[in-house]
Formats: sequence, structure tokens, C-alpha cells
Amino acid sequence: MFRAIKAVLILALMAMVAACDPTADLVDPPVDLGDFRMGHNITVARDPEILPGSRKATEAEWQKAMTGAIAARFGRYEGARLYHFGISIDAYNLAAIDIPGVPTPKSALGVTVTVWDDAKGIKLNEKAKVITVFGIFSGAGIQPTKQVQLDNLSALAAKSVENWLLENPEWFSIPQ
Repeated sequence: MFRAIKAVLILALMAMVAACDPTADLVDPPVDLGDFRMGHNITVARDPEILPGSRKATEAEWQKAMTGAIAARFGRYEGARLYHFGISIDAYNLAAIDIPGVPTPKSALGVTVTVWDDAKGIKLNEKAKVITVFGIFSGAGIQPTKQVQLDNLSALAAKSVENWLLENPEWFSIPQ
């Protein structure tokens, strides 16, 4: 009986970990984004708000993590038209070490995103899109490394950008 319960708990834990992986869907074919093909992928992190208690990250660290996450998600598209991303890292919290039994803040990231249509030479969104994502709260006395948090938050933000683009199918000639 104990072995069966243990096996079920292990499977449930594995499912939770897999469900929390913001890049898990990248092995699947990309969702339909019509004529989308990624052009420029620019991230800046000039003087972002660093929440109290956060680990610090440099602009170069954010640029590498965010441009990597955007490239991984959007570099898969092979549409006929180029679209460019401008992303600003506005605020973040990279959670410090957990203390068992003491709730600690989750990691979080706030960005603004602008998308340009290369052929038309215009911004697709008049007002920059504000996106906020939250990392996974461990609560188990184990906090991911700073790099893991940078990568996960960037991947979560990239997925949120993709979801936002899907809310605007007219931008990419997506059949409705």
C-alpha cells in the first residue's frame, strides 16, 4: 500500500514539475502565427526597479536570458513577413535563498513589449504591452539559482508575449 501511495506521489510531483516548465511546449509544433517571422529581438534593462530582498542581475544577464527565451519561442516561425520585438525589463525580484518554514517572495518579472511590422514600418501596438510573470514558489527550503530564475522568468515572459500576439490575429493574417 505504501509503495502505491509513494508511486502516485512521485508521479504527481513529476507532473507538477513538468507543468511548471515554461519551455515544455517548445518541443511541439508552434501555434499558428500566420505570416510571422522574427526579425530584430532587442532587450534593454536600463535601471529596472529591483524589489527589496532580490538578488541583483546585470543588464547583460537580462539581455542574454530574455533574447534567448524570445529566440527559442519565436525563432521557430517561418512566416513571410518580419516582425521586430523591443522589450524593456522594468522590474524584477530574483528570490533569495528560502528558509524552511518561512514564506519567501516568489521571483517576478515586469516587462514592456512593443512589436513592429517591418514591411509597414509601424508599431503594431500603440501603447507598449505591460507583462508581469511570477516564478514558482518552492516553499521547501530550496530556491533555484539566480540563472535558473532569470531563464525561467524570461521563458514565462516569452510565452506571455506569444499569448498576447495570439489575441491580435489581425496583425499576422491569422485565419479566424
